[in-house]
Amino acid sequence: MKHILAFSFALLLTNCADNKHRLVVSVAQQRMALFDEGKFVTMFPVSTSKFCLSNTPGSYGTPLGRLEVAKKIGDGQPAGMKFTSRQPTGEIVQPNSPGRDPIVTRILWLRGKESWNANSYDRDIYIHGTAEEYKLGQRASYGCVRMASTHVLWLYDRIGTGARVDILPGPLPPPDQLPP
Repeated sequence: MKHILAFSFALLLTNCADNKHRLVVSVAQQRMALFDEGKFVTMFPVSTSKFCLSNTPGSYGTPLGRLEVAKKIGDGQPAGMKFTSRQPTGEIVQPNSPGRDPIVTRILWLRGKESWNANSYDRDIYIHGTAEEYKLGQRASYGCVRMASTHVLWLYDRIGTGARVDILPGPLPPPDQLPP
């Protein structure tokens, strides 16, 4: 009976949306802030699209607006694990390996919550680790939000599916002026 209750409780927790955490990405600053119940926790350097701000398929643009973490991929994989089609390949890519630009370490797959970004999930827009850590802080991605492997590992362990993600074109606003 105890095992059934423990399993039921664990299943309930995995099905609960994370309403505590919020990520706010500033394209202008190439930074992402993490908030826990409205309180600022930390900031990360990131990279968004080197092409444009867009949700048009094939544009390689970073979508703007309100999104959420729809799926988390990479549990138990080591830092630097290369992913292809969201599957671990078995290859570990070291940070800043010359000529390497794969998705590594963890994937937070995003779903758009507004009409103009609703196809973000189908476009495979993620927050993920990058092997090109030297490019963090500048626009360098193909539409996703890239992070250092150590940062995406830390974040992955703290937020859940359903966590809100806002991608803004301008600078990060003060916490009391975040979009509702």
